[in-house]
Amino acid sequence: MTLILLMILGAAGFAWWNAARAAAERAETLGRNACRAADVQWLDQSVHAIGTRVCRLPSGRLGLERTFRFDYSHDGVDRQSGRMVLRGGELVSFTGPAMATVTPLRPRGEEG
Repeated sequence: MTLILLMILGAAGFAWWNAARAAAERAETLGRNACRAADVQWLDQSVHAIGTRVCRLPSGRLGLERTFRFDYSHDGVDRQSGRMVLRGGELVSFTGPAMATVTPLRPRGEEG
């Protein structure tokens, strides 16, 4: 009986670790792509898990919401922190580098 319980606990632990690794890899891909799109430097080549909590997924089932932090730099000297939240495998919140947008200037008196 003890062996069966140990096997169940081991399987549950492995499933937890595997899901956490998959979420971290997804977060790393999202952060790296955001940095590339914003033309900033991705620092440390990794994300750091800073929180996990139980939440209700859109399907109505219970799931995990994981929060990750990553660092990036605009010029290689400064260091900015970004943050993203994954609910299940879906990105629900992102704070970090954004693509630069340029608003064209219009001469005075021209309405647009």
